[in-house]
Amino acid sequence: MDRFDALLAFARVVEAGSFTKAAQTLHLSKTTVTQLVQQLEARLRVKLLHRTTRQVRVTPDGAAYYERVVRVLADLDDADTALSSATASPRGRLRVDVPTPFARLVLMPALPEFHARHPEIQLDMGVSDRIVDLIGDNVDAVLRGGEVTVPSLIARRIGELPLGVYAAPSYLDATGRPAHPRDIEADPQRIVGFLRASTGRIAPIEMRRGEESVEVRGRYVVAADDGNAYLAAGLAGMGVLWLPRYMAEPHAARGELVPLLEDWTMAPMPMYLAYPPNRNVSAKLRVFIDWVDELMRRHAPWIVPAAPGHDAE
Repeated sequence: MDRFDALLAFARVVEAGSFTKAAQTLHLSKTTVTQLVQQLEARLRVKLLHRTTRQVRVTPDGAAYYERVVRVLADLDDADTALSSATASPRGRLRVDVPTPFARLVLMPALPEFHARHPEIQLDMGVSDRIVDLIGDNVDAVLRGGEVTVPSLIARRIGELPLGVYAAPSYLDATGRPAHPRDIEADPQRIVGFLRASTGRIAPIEMRRGEESVEVRGRYVVAADDGNAYLAAGLAGMGVLWLPRYMAEPHAARGELVPLLEDWTMAPMPMYLAYPPNRNVSAKLRVFIDWVDELMRRHAPWIVPAAPGHDAE
């Protein structure tokens, strides 16, 4: 038994919750992964996993062993990178999940530059606005707008997204321009609803002007749980949008969206990069974080970098 291969196979089975999924991530057969874990259990004389026809669950002993194994694997990965040469680039597979608009407008256009800097990093980028199970989906980190609601994750605040209110000219021609946030709640005004992944509901928007504070809900005829689809509905004239400015300003500059209620403000949307607490920040994840930080600064003022001291929560 190759001990390293057995440890890696065990860790991936725990993270994926399946021998089949673990085998796919390791590019091995299911039989090989099963044999490696069985050999590890035989060597330790401990049952690490409970197996049924439908799922794989880690035992209490297996959970405790997993916590140590992932630290060892991360340390080995970093040691290999550090010792390969003083100038070696970080290398290996990095699995991240990012929001659809941020990927399309910010990350994807800059990927050639990232690859030129770090040609030995294989970046597997999931693009979605869904809630990602970092362990079950075997993801190294997620980038998300909004507060991180999973207390077990380490979340680094990397910036803020200033928000604005917008609508398409075709919509305003049909309904008139709202002069106050309350107008958006009255006929014939409507909004495009954004369905939160965590609740499946549309959250109200709080807007402020001086001492006045208004919570706006509005009526909708279409709602979406994807940022790109949400924006597309607004561009089609389906209602008022609350958008991060980095998404809206290119369309506003072309006259496709009109800024509304510009004397009112909203709290900016925080941006976080989150990862499991049982994984060290590897060299490849560190350079990805640094690259995202750089992109945040490059897109100012529509994206505001985090101030010093917001490194982790």
